[in-house]
Amino acid sequence: MRSTWLNLIAVIVTVLAAAPASAAPESPLFTLGRRDIACHDPSTIVKCKDEYWVFGTGRGLLARHSTNLIDWMAGQRIFKTPPAWTTNAIHGNNGAFWAPDVTYLGNRYLLYYAVSTWGKRTSAIGLATNATLDPADPAFAWKDEGLVIQTSDANNYNAIDPAIVPDADGKLWLAFGSYWSGIKLVELDPATGRRVAADSPIYSLAWNDSIEASYIYHHDGYYYLFVNWGQCCRGVKSTYNIRIGRSQKITGPYLDKKGVDMLKGGGTVFLETSGSFIGPGHAGIITAGGKDWLSCHYYDATQDGRGSLGILPLTWDAAGWPEVVVPNP
Repeated sequence: MRSTWLNLIAVIVTVLAAAPASAAPESPLFTLGRRDIACHDPSTIVKCKDEYWVFGTGRGLLARHSTNLIDWMAGQRIFKTPPAWTTNAIHGNNGAFWAPDVTYLGNRYLLYYAVSTWGKRTSAIGLATNATLDPADPAFAWKDEGLVIQTSDANNYNAIDPAIVPDADGKLWLAFGSYWSGIKLVELDPATGRRVAADSPIYSLAWNDSIEASYIYHHDGYYYLFVNWGQCCRGVKSTYNIRIGRSQKITGPYLDKKGVDMLKGGGTVFLETSGSFIGPGHAGIITAGGKDWLSCHYYDATQDGRGSLGILPLTWDAAGWPEVVVPNP
């Protein structure tokens, strides 16, 4: 049975790869049809000109680009050398930055990323900007914009896992957080990409003993909050799973399908381990080819638990909740 499924997937991928560059994948099977797309903690996928781009955890931050969301190639790392402020602010960080997120706003791309060391609240979120993601464009140049928000052992929350959130009123927000007191939200200045004020409110959105990797998506009058519960970064032993709730206000409260507040441990299971698709995390949504797609990483049991990029077709049920189906070949 397994060989039959893999043969079918290979045929589907071959057909999709021959599609026009602007076409989006059409099959729910393709995410397991290509197992060579290494990417951990992927950003939201964005488009620049005729190519899609995704960024991930790694030294200097990793970049991947594709014309069809199937065949991905390595791009230039964001930083060849770590910005000086990162090593000064976070002692022990060696230039391996975590969990970036990216958006296009005005006339430039804003890319946020985390600087930290494992298991510590001594963390920071930084910002880099670029007029284009195309390295062949004369305007291509990543600019270090410095520190956006920082935490220390004196804080009961952790400044990692940034996620950019535009709201329905044109405001810009940053969701972040990991463990401790959970997921937080602060407002940003769209003109600068920085916090609107050093003492601006920090909103609490969700909590669990093991929670991180938030993402907020606005759809049909609701803000949907995706978070990860469980343990990442353990290959096939990872227990990551994605939970969800929604709110009519970006600042919450976010309630799951049973009406439980995510600040009180609520969170409906949205995506979890299925066969060789282990520990999905870091949700993102992109619309391509007139359809919605969920991006995430997963640990591939057929590749010794390597972190891989998954892209799944996403639909919305009658009550407005998002749904995905994971194949299990």
